[in-house]
Amino acid sequence: MIRTIALAYSGGLDTSIIVPWLKEHYPGARVICVAADIGQGDELDGIRAKAIASGADECYVEDLREEFITQFIWPTLRAGAIYGRKYLLGT
Repeated sequence: MIRTIALAYSGGLDTSIIVPWLKEHYPGARVICVAADIGQGDELDGIRAKAIASGADECYVEDLREEFITQFIWPTLRAGAIYGRKYLLGT
């Protein structure tokens, strides 16, 4: 029996629709949404309320800006990672 489901939540259509689907298909399970603040700014305004309105039991917005920069952005820039032979992945 599944008791708790953690959902990486963006607040977009797909993750908002999956919340009630999870509640329907896993009766009794708690759906906990987790959103990562990696510097989106105002885009995260109201995300908790939207998750709860979609049926989530809880929603956490974690400040992961420093971790994102140190563990992903800087290594990408140092590696000179390129996409499609012309786009720097750090942009």
